[in-house]
Amino acid sequence: MSVIAYLEELTNAPSTEVLWGLHCRKMAEYGFTRVFYGFTNYRLGKSLGDPEDFVILTNHKKEYTDWFLGQSMYFHAPMVKWSLENEGVASWRMIADMARSGLLTESEMKVVEFNAKMKVTAGYTISFKSVSPRSKGAIALTGHEDMSQDEVDAVWAEHGTDLIVMNNVVHLKILSLPYSSPARGLTKRQLEALHWVGDGKTTADIAILMGLTPATVEKHLRLAREVLNVETTAQAVLKAALQNQMFVVEY
Repeated sequence: MSVIAYLEELTNAPSTEVLWGLHCRKMAEYGFTRVFYGFTNYRLGKSLGDPEDFVILTNHKKEYTDWFLGQSMYFHAPMVKWSLENEGVASWRMIADMARSGLLTESEMKVVEFNAKMKVTAGYTISFKSVSPRSKGAIALTGHEDMSQDEVDAVWAEHGTDLIVMNNVVHLKILSLPYSSPARGLTKRQLEALHWVGDGKTTADIAILMGLTPATVEKHLRLAREVLNVETTAQAVLKAALQNQMFVVEY
């Protein structure tokens, strides 16, 4: 599939699942058989926010993600730190250079050593342009287990521009698709109540529109706040909108 044909199919992807499968297959054509995408809308200072609110997409083995995510080791990963402080593209060659120069902390070296054990050693990271001070997104493209950094750099020298464009489009498309963690999916009634709040309706108005009692409407809004882990209904509307759970066209 040509890059143009791929981009056309990508931009028409109806769901995150379809998009991610398509993208992983396309990246594998260039030798990047393992892909890790992360995005947050809730960055504040050094905190990336609640991990439950992250958009995480990956085809890495469960053994790897359980350690990297489950034990929050991503916070010490050199390329994650680079992504938070930069925008653009970086070869993982810099990790080896930093390790040789003694510039990595003990925690960072633990990540490097585990990556070596899992053969996650050759690749590139793209840190996307942030749409706000509280947002950050990046994608890590890992070469197949037998691929060296020299080989990865050679691929990038030949196809880097195409790879950057494709991954930028993937990032922008993901931002337009609904996404929530399994633990934070809203019911149709909760979403409907939030929609009406977003349209400026009062609880009394919403009760009439939904054919419910005001107390039941309040219950749906309370449960929505709990699901989204926020304190106010206004915050719930904002978070649901940021996750594209609201005001979206259903396919």
